[in-house]
Amino acid sequence: MNGAAVTEPATTPDLIAAHGLSEAEYRRAQEVLGRDPNLTELGIFSVMWSEHCSYKSSKKWLKTLPTEAPWVICGPGENAGVIDIGDGQAAVFKMESHNHPSFIEPYQGAATGVGGILRDVFTMGARPVANLSCLRFGHPDHPRTRHLVAGVVAGIGGYGNCVGVPTVGGECTFHESYNGNILVNAMTVGLADADRIFYSTAAGAGNPLVYVGSKTGRDGIHGATMASAEFDETAEERRPTVQVGDPFTEKLLLEACLELMATDAIVAIQDMGAAGLTSSSFEMAGKGGMGVELDLDHVPQRETGMSPYEIMLSESQERMLMVLQRGREDEARRIFEKWELDFAVVGKLTDTGRMVVRMNGEVAADLPIAPLANASPEYDRPWATTAPPEQIPADSMNAPETKDFEGVMDVLQRLLASPDLASKRWVWDQYDHLVMGRTVQRPGGDAAVVRVPGSRKALALSADCTPRYCAAFPRTGGAQAVAESWRNLTAAGARPLAITDCMNFGSPERPEIMGQFVECIEGMRKACLALDFPVVSGNVSFYNETNGAAIQPTPAIGAVGVIDDIESMATIALKGDGNALVLIGECRGHLGASLYLREIAGRSDGAPPPVDLEAERRNGDFVRLQIFDGRVVSCHDVSDGGLLVAAAEMALASATPTGNMLGALLHLEDDLPLHALAFGEDQGRYVLEVDQSEVDALMAAADAVGVPVRRIGRCGGTALTVNGEQTISLFVLRRDHEGWLPSYMAG
Repeated sequence: MNGAAVTEPATTPDLIAAHGLSEAEYRRAQEVLGRDPNLTELGIFSVMWSEHCSYKSSKKWLKTLPTEAPWVICGPGENAGVIDIGDGQAAVFKMESHNHPSFIEPYQGAATGVGGILRDVFTMGARPVANLSCLRFGHPDHPRTRHLVAGVVAGIGGYGNCVGVPTVGGECTFHESYNGNILVNAMTVGLADADRIFYSTAAGAGNPLVYVGSKTGRDGIHGATMASAEFDETAEERRPTVQVGDPFTEKLLLEACLELMATDAIVAIQDMGAAGLTSSSFEMAGKGGMGVELDLDHVPQRETGMSPYEIMLSESQERMLMVLQRGREDEARRIFEKWELDFAVVGKLTDTGRMVVRMNGEVAADLPIAPLANASPEYDRPWATTAPPEQIPADSMNAPETKDFEGVMDVLQRLLASPDLASKRWVWDQYDHLVMGRTVQRPGGDAAVVRVPGSRKALALSADCTPRYCAAFPRTGGAQAVAESWRNLTAAGARPLAITDCMNFGSPERPEIMGQFVECIEGMRKACLALDFPVVSGNVSFYNETNGAAIQPTPAIGAVGVIDDIESMATIALKGDGNALVLIGECRGHLGASLYLREIAGRSDGAPPPVDLEAERRNGDFVRLQIFDGRVVSCHDVSDGGLLVAAAEMALASATPTGNMLGALLHLEDDLPLHALAFGEDQGRYVLEVDQSEVDALMAAADAVGVPVRRIGRCGGTALTVNGEQTISLFVLRRDHEGWLPSYMAG
């Protein structure tokens, strides 16, 4: 085999290390080839065996997650997961990370994260109908946080708004562990005909390999490798590895792909995401057991003098790779040229099982496909368990400022204005969450709801995680992340169907970090099994740390469910003066790892609240049935901040365009201390608003199936009142709740 006819640098240990390969991995590459790789081949091994592309430290554990159910059409392994939602329709969805690029260049990093996940979904033949995002920033006092928030939010809005896909939900929180490594996790959900799903398995020796979309440039080279390394003080120097996006081209690419998908010309299709042309060609051929011949002279290029190395590793955006039926090239070309997009036949499939890359008449790379695409290194890294923290008894907290009613209201006011609980309206007002005209529930509730056209159905969507629980005890935190996502869908009246995940952790080479990952996966596994909530797609993002300081473990969960009849949907806003407020679930006053503990007592110790998966299932199934039967006027799950925060959020959500709100009169009486009852974060709970005429029937139904239930008050007035002794105005709460983020961003 002849190498490329260019002068290449010597393969030194420093060059190998710069490509993210260990000495053992380089020796393995030599064994695969039977010789030393040239520079282009070294780059290909580097990206294909990177953590970002190969999952070499995580796939052993990912295999333990439940991925099947009667409604799962396609589980992990494709561009996105696919579930059957009835009536011949399917939901297609996935969540991905773009953490490192967004820290280096927040606008483009976040924007191209949205673009990439959109392509993952429409590559499967689905029209995207909703975006969500999970954002984690450093401490508000950190000098870079405000800049990063502004850039990331603008990037998400700028890309999604231009493409015309509504950003309907997500979350945005702050913690010092993200000071040097923010998280930007993007999720897209699309709709497709269940019998028109497109896959990436190449087939048919002689079939043409076609490149469509934007031209290839030098942006994003080594993006996958950069995403598989921790940060240090040189992070800013990696700016050239961040891709540049063009949402208007993405919109054209979306429409052109869907138009071609209406024919039978496509054999296989793959987004050119991380590692660009390299990963897309290797993955398609690897899944089909095929070989590929590539001629890089035919690749559309927007820069002159690009080398094979640069073309193969470029992560320029808005590009797709397709295998077409022979003889259908002209038909496909007409479609893409109509949409003013590049179209080029860049190669063909072979039956050799090898990737042969040519440029300028020379062989630039000649590699076996299977070892790179399907047999990358798989590590069973050492891992250490996290010791269970001590429980914090509810009556042990020395918090006199919260044991009288005035103190409780002061605490509520402070919690609702804290960075994590403060309204994120400043964020979602920059997103077009109504474009397409299908958004039924806007951001700010338990779940976003998007109507399914041509039916009475709707999709309920949620993205959630509580990193402080995962840091305290990962096994419980992993289970809770799944359970809360399931609860969010249930609170909207939806049948939870499946999840996607985005596993954000520090370096897997440290046993304590690898242990966090393993135990979060185990907690997730148990919750998914108990709740019939399979994992159908996802992403792992390791090395989220700077100078050895890791982020809190953050297994973000994106969840999708179906509301069979949109008329039965529930929202969180209080609606009727005099209606009863009913609590479902047990109160034990759990304060360990709570927001109350962190924001009020200045502590972060204690065990997270236990997750009783049987109780979660029982309570949630009961609530969903009551919503479907029409007994529930509004519903909100109890999570961060506890019961009093949940009730306040329901009241604040009742605000009309003129600013009027419906208050609540609460009776919080228990053997528990008041601060524990008000702010404990016990799991598996919901607050229901119920018409007085339905309360007895609902409570009897709960008793019949062993669901804990109690009246906690009624709707009324324009304030929040506890036990008739202390009141706080909703207008004061709203001012503080909605005021923190705009004031912070104003500097």
